[in-house]
Amino acid sequence: MDFQNTMMEALGIEMEECSPERCVATMPVDHRTRQPFGQLHGGASVALAETVASFGASQLIDQEKQACVGLEINANHIKSVQSGIVRAEATPLHIGRSTIVYQIEIKDENHRLICISRCTMAIITKR
Repeated sequence: MDFQNTMMEALGIEMEECSPERCVATMPVDHRTRQPFGQLHGGASVALAETVASFGASQLIDQEKQACVGLEINANHIKSVQSGIVRAEATPLHIGRSTIVYQIEIKDENHRLICISRCTMAIITKR
């Protein structure tokens, strides 16, 4: 899959693994992902969370006939981080016919919880 000219490229998100059971990606905490006060931007964390949920959900659908799109996402920012790499791991909580719900944990390099997110993906029929 080509990630050029996408938000993944802009934020430096790299996919580590993705299967129906879990999806994992990393993102640097640098000039692209920090807010003006030097902390990881909450919006960057949410973008990372939705990315792993989207990739995970894509493993659970018929990609020829269906697509998955974000329906709802929430995030609790638990701890701040100023540099390094954060790692997101998404696991499905619910796999239905029309929605898939993921829990995403984002941790820093010391395995401290930075953000906890829940993302609901809608399964739509391709036209």
